[in-house]
Amino acid sequence: MSSRDDDRFATSTVPAWAERLVRFLDDGFVVPGTTFRVGFDAILGLIPGVGDLLTTSTGLSLVYLAHQRGVSKAVLGRMLLNLGLDSMIGAIPVLGDLFDIVFKANRRNLTLLQRYDRAPRAAAAGDTIFLVLALLAAFAIMMVPFVLAVLLVRALLD
Repeated sequence: MSSRDDDRFATSTVPAWAERLVRFLDDGFVVPGTTFRVGFDAILGLIPGVGDLLTTSTGLSLVYLAHQRGVSKAVLGRMLLNLGLDSMIGAIPVLGDLFDIVFKANRRNLTLLQRYDRAPRAAAAGDTIFLVLALLAAFAIMMVPFVLAVLLVRALLD
């Protein structure tokens, strides 16, 4: 991508359809008596399996938009991580639905895209650091059962 392309995207805004999609999925309705907003992501998530699959596949359109706009791989990775978390945790009955209400992966992804539009280099650097830390945390979490198993075997053998 040339620097002229970078300049064009740095001053652009996201398409109106993307904002409408995010509003529909993440914060289209105000919970009566509060200022809290929910969208169809949480509502459709109540349908086991199908709801989360449908909203995750719809949310991928923001990732595709970001890809078309030349967003860095780090930002794309973070967007996919947001959708992956939303999809995996959202699949857990009740807890996943509460997570969908609070996490709002699509709103986060739209914010990432807008932040990249304003400052591409800073966004890419920040998201690279975030992804490295997230991968290290995931590795550490995966190591816990292994370490516990080793400690258990040692305790049993002693």
